[in-house]
Amino acid sequence: MGWVRSSHLGWLAKLRTAGGAVGGVPPGAPGALALGCPSSPPQLPARPSSAGRGKVMDRNPSPPPPGRDQEEEEVAGGDCIGSTVYSKHWLFGVLSGLIQDVALFLQEFNAPDIFMGVLAKSKCPRLREICVGILGNMACFQEICVSISSDKNLGQVLLHCLYDSDPPTLLETSRLLLTCLSQAEVASVWVERIREHSAIYDSICFIMSSSTNVDLLVKVGEVVDKLFDLDEKLMLEWVRNGATQPLDQPQEESEEQPVFRLVPCILEAAKQVRSENPEWLDVYMHILQLLTTVDDGIQAIVHCPDTGKDIWNLLFDLVCHEFCQSDDPPIILQEQKTVLASVFSVLSAIYASQTEQEYLKIEKVDLPLIDSLIRVLQNMEQCQKKPENSAESNTGETKKTDLTQDDFHLKILKDILCEFLSNIFQALTKETVAQGVKEGQLSKQKCSSAFQNLLPFYSPVVEDFIKILREVDKVLADDLEKSFPSLKVQT
Repeated sequence: MGWVRSSHLGWLAKLRTAGGAVGGVPPGAPGALALGCPSSPPQLPARPSSAGRGKVMDRNPSPPPPGRDQEEEEVAGGDCIGSTVYSKHWLFGVLSGLIQDVALFLQEFNAPDIFMGVLAKSKCPRLREICVGILGNMACFQEICVSISSDKNLGQVLLHCLYDSDPPTLLETSRLLLTCLSQAEVASVWVERIREHSAIYDSICFIMSSSTNVDLLVKVGEVVDKLFDLDEKLMLEWVRNGATQPLDQPQEESEEQPVFRLVPCILEAAKQVRSENPEWLDVYMHILQLLTTVDDGIQAIVHCPDTGKDIWNLLFDLVCHEFCQSDDPPIILQEQKTVLASVFSVLSAIYASQTEQEYLKIEKVDLPLIDSLIRVLQNMEQCQKKPENSAESNTGETKKTDLTQDDFHLKILKDILCEFLSNIFQALTKETVAQGVKEGQLSKQKCSSAFQNLLPFYSPVVEDFIKILREVDKVLADDLEKSFPSLKVQT
């Protein structure tokens, strides 16, 4: 079972006994159904001898450079398939219709009932994977999704597949659940079913903490993220699961801190995903962000000393050394804006709620965070600059909508950055400011960028910072006051 870390094999045996997991996968078994393709392309007949016909050309001659008319034809035919007159959009529409017809055909002949019987009895991993995968494809259509979701017995069988030990089956099951949870008409049905099956929590935690299959980790993370987004009550139940004492019990009454299983499992999954591709971290960062929207979630993070420190170190490293770095083009912010919003939001919540933690004191976090926050704000200013040539801005309603959505996400990110930056500014000491001026994190240019974003909403914070800065570098403080006259009047 190559997908499970060795330290968790014993737990899996217990889970299979309690949850009824079925057959495993032999080492090296393929993760998907293999199609019967020939091992090599068919051999073409030999080319006739060219002896006596003159010089043989080794390759086709290069085509002449395209003329203006040809370029216009290529632009006009951009939707065509190759050299045909068939439209890509037309073909996609036809294929979509065929897929829906197949799904309706399977539904008409009670295919879900057949698959339910197979899943209930079969121990063949690939057969189970195929059955769940087909049901997942059928569930993409609303009418069929409602029908599948209304079948209580089928729902029980599908949830039971989460206890499986086969990664491809788990992946297809997670995909099916995510599809159903994304349908507003049936989402609440699945949330209630999952709440009723407490063992699902254990299975998901086990996958997040033990699996090395990144595709599975991402899909399971998407399911958890959707569940928490749909139902805060379920999120609170899962946060409290595994605690050795109630959250409201005074600390002095117990020598041990609560042990929250969910947060360490999320952290473990995030580490595994990051090792494969940091760009896939978005879903786990958003789960942590959702946890920080409730007091119990924040406490679950900061009251686990080792886990809280590990989460802080992971997120701190991401913003200081991974995302939106000084050698990246400013436009990279458009790709990373959602994950950055989640990461900075969690960092800000930890920083504001538990500043007495040793890992926030011993580590010199303030200046590196200020540097990262200001760098992202500067890149945001570059991204929001309007092009001088406005011809490109009038390219259709779709691009206008996309621009509005981009501005919306950037505004959310800016609000998070400014709140976090203001909290750090309030905690700065004279010694830290002096070090920042010396090392360049608090240069005139960077302070100006910070002030442009903090003012006028955080005026008291900026004014207090100027007072400290004047004790360290009066010239710099005076220059900044000249650039922002409103500060000079109020200080």
